Amino acid sequence: MMREGVPVFLQVTDGLEMSPDLRRELIECWVTVTNAGGAAGFPFPPVSIDEVAVVADQLIADLDPERSRFLLTLVDGTLAGWLNVRRNVDPLIAHWGTVHHVQTHTSFRSRGIGAAMMRQVRHVAREEMGLEQLHLAARGGVGLEDFYRRLGWKEIGRWPGALRLAPGDDRDEILMVLEL
Repeated sequence: MMREGVPVFLQVTDGLEMSPDLRRELIECWVTVTNAGGAAGFPFPPVSIDEVAVVADQLIADLDPERSRFLLTLVDGTLAGWLNVRRNVDPLIAHWGTVHHVQTHTSFRSRGIGAAMMRQVRHVAREEMGLEQLHLAARGGVGLEDFYRRLGWKEIGRWPGALRLAPGDDRDEILMVLEL
């Protein structure tokens, strides 16, 4: 029996596993997070469902148990957050993966969903994907590096002013790594 309000994690490793309802919830989450100012892959809000659907559908089509999977977080049957973890199959770098599109739906913020999801992706990457490291890039200026640091990630570099959100609003891209 599932306790009310407790996060449940679901992995999707093949696009055929993605139900139309989950696809819709993922796209709606992405639109909501982006339009609330989240650093989630669309830097210039507002975005529409149609814009996000094109990118989401490509991610869904690229899902593969060895290379790319979604980690979805559900609370009481509703999508509360999601991320994508990918690895390159090139043998030179196949021992590490990259985390993309970390999002917590705005209606589930400040409930520990993001931290729980990041702890779970660590387990999935190590135990199920056989990875030794995870990498990610975070937008500077919004406190994301502090969130990830508290979860054991280390900053390994910055690209100063790499992201131009608006004239006069340049942000660093912060490169981070997590040893598994």
